[in-house]
Amino acid sequence: MNWQDFKSRLHQNPDLTLQFQYAENEQVDAAYHITEVKQAPITSVDCGGVLNEWTEIVVQLWEPVGKEGGRAMQVNKALSIFNLVESKLSLNPDAVVKIEFGNSRFDTRQMYPAEFIIGGDNLVVSLSPDFTQCKAISRNGSCGTAASGDACCVLEPEKKAQKLELVAESSACCTPGGGCC
Repeated sequence: MNWQDFKSRLHQNPDLTLQFQYAENEQVDAAYHITEVKQAPITSVDCGGVLNEWTEIVVQLWEPVGKEGGRAMQVNKALSIFNLVESKLSLNPDAVVKIEFGNSRFDTRQMYPAEFIIGGDNLVVSLSPDFTQCKAISRNGSCGTAASGDACCVLEPEKKAQKLELVAESSACCTPGGGCC
């Protein structure tokens, strides 16, 4: 979800209370604060040698140690924080949105807003975990240089439809020093 879509979803429900669900039946404590909004331009070269560029906007949530009680902030309060941020920093409307959160029971991580659920007076943003990926595989390419012709990380056709999991094959290109990522 990009920044423009995220804000649009919030604008549709300004008077609801904004909650974030970070795991099954687990929500960020109602005393949370939006501590900062970060814009991160990312430039990378993947294992296939291809240059990739994108921008992420990270909304950081914080639970105070001494719970302040009360209800979570209303959506319009969050929008006012975002407006304040945007008065100082021009945010890319096409940037990927991530929510950063952690507490004593949940390691800090960045998650994607996956679903917006209206329940009573609440707008609950259900978060899904971030994940790693091999961009070369998603392009049907291979790790290493394109000139090598090696396809050590390309999935066999019947495996492409399956859920991606850790794949360990015993081939020379996926060993230390073998030229694979």
